[in-house]
Amino acid sequence: MAAFDFGFSDFPDGTPLLRPDSRRPRDPAFQHPVVVGFDGSGASERALAYAAGMARRMGGGLVIVHVANRIPATVWAGCEPPVFIDVPDNRSEALGLELACADHLSDVPWILVERGGDICHEIEDVAKEFAADAIVVGGSSGLVSRLFGSVSCRLVKHAKRPVVVIP
Repeated sequence: MAAFDFGFSDFPDGTPLLRPDSRRPRDPAFQHPVVVGFDGSGASERALAYAAGMARRMGGGLVIVHVANRIPATVWAGCEPPVFIDVPDNRSEALGLELACADHLSDVPWILVERGGDICHEIEDVAKEFAADAIVVGGSSGLVSRLFGSVSCRLVKHAKRPVVVIP
């Protein structure tokens, strides 16, 4: 079973498709799913495979979160906060198709949620919305993560639920 959720789209009557405070019944597989961050990298592929197995063993669903890049358009000037511009992410459709064809996802219910913004904040926000039992992310080993802190380290320090980091 596969479904795609590309953000917060609305029904024709203006009712939001997903809301954190929604009282509408949700598919039981997504009552307490496993949330996994995915960007198509090798580390996120390994995290996805582990998260799929974890969701399968728990008998629940898998919420795959892809966070689009954002770059600052202005610099801090006095007290003025920076403005962020969404960078077009042409990989979104390709990621959705790649996931739909993945063998390790064929026997677990999953959805793809796309967001824009800070990766850690968005992954934790999705986990909160779905009341996830755990967050799974791939470990980072690049120079940028060594200088500025990796997504996995920031999530481990600040998330309100268990975080599994896959090397």
